[in-house]
Amino acid sequence: MGTDFERAMHLMRRRDPQSQEDGFAWLQARASQHLDQLIVEFQRESDHGLRCWLLELIGHARSLRALPLLIEQLASQDDSLRAWAATGLRRLDSPDGRRAIYQARTNGQIDQVRHIGGDAHS
Repeated sequence: MGTDFERAMHLMRRRDPQSQEDGFAWLQARASQHLDQLIVEFQRESDHGLRCWLLELIGHARSLRALPLLIEQLASQDDSLRAWAATGLRRLDSPDGRRAIYQARTNGQIDQVRHIGGDAHS
């Protein structure tokens, strides 16, 4: 079945919740190593739940390379994607990320207090 990354993605796409969690956990521990692949998967994925998980993993990477995607998703029409983008930007804790969160709050794109729990899958 290919690389470890591909196997983890395969697990996340299975119907079995434990397999999904196993794939997520493997990727969560290695998110920074696989950031570019996670971004590609996020951009091509159509399943809403998996897109949310992928964005959560991208935020776990805590990499400035994720900044453009996180800022882009902060403006999403989807509340869940906006919330995960804000969570990722908070984790990143960069000046540009903080500025994007401030602007999103000012524009009413995100709530002052809405924050998806720190590490829901830890």
